[in-house]
Amino acid sequence: MDSFELNKIIGAILGTLLFVMGVGFLAEGLYSPAHSSGPGYALPEPAKGGGGDTPTPGGPTAAVDIGTLLASADAKQGEASAKKCGACHDFSKGGPNKTGPNLWDIVEDKVAATPGYSFSPALMAHAADVWTYDNLNQWLTSPKAWAPGTKMTFAGVKDDKERANIIAYLASLSDSPKPFPQPAAAAGGAAPTAAQTTDGTSSQAAPAATETPASSSEAPAAAPASSSEAPASSASSSAAP
Repeated sequence: MDSFELNKIIGAILGTLLFVMGVGFLAEGLYSPAHSSGPGYALPEPAKGGGGDTPTPGGPTAAVDIGTLLASADAKQGEASAKKCGACHDFSKGGPNKTGPNLWDIVEDKVAATPGYSFSPALMAHAADVWTYDNLNQWLTSPKAWAPGTKMTFAGVKDDKERANIIAYLASLSDSPKPFPQPAAAAGGAAPTAAQTTDGTSSQAAPAATETPASSSEAPAAAPASSSEAPASSASSSAAP
């Protein structure tokens, strides 16, 4: 091999290296990330309130009392919602207990007192209580929050109007329906109006998380598979009886 051929080989190698380096520089120039040339837009910080109990614009609204909710409740609509619980509860006078207790005349009845029905320890702990309108409202909002440890798997009725309609229907299941409580007076002295409630919304604060109970027949849920201990949302409260 003479020197001319050797020079060609070395030149080819150097040319290849220069080509690869040139491609690398070109790629870096085309695809290198752009660096910030100045400060970006600063997102505004949320307003800091002086106290946690004072609602801010756009924040959660105060809970509406059960008297105000019932003032505009429709028992007929509540009956339609409660039909989902028909597989677990009987609503007729003298009717049998099913997966859940009979719910006739449940308003103002003692908790866990339905004859012939075996309640869970969570409901028996409330045996000294009565199914007042407020207790029914709290139970239907979140059974697990009202009776921690309940075997009822139903999550509750978060919609204020639907929950009030169901309670109004339960109140009608009696030979002597109990009168609804009066709407509570607001801080300024004026009683809140029914306009405070809106379909699809809830005025109740989110309940604290509790242990997930095993499913049971003690509490009714929105569907036949749910438990039955007390009147539930889509299913009337079942622990009531």
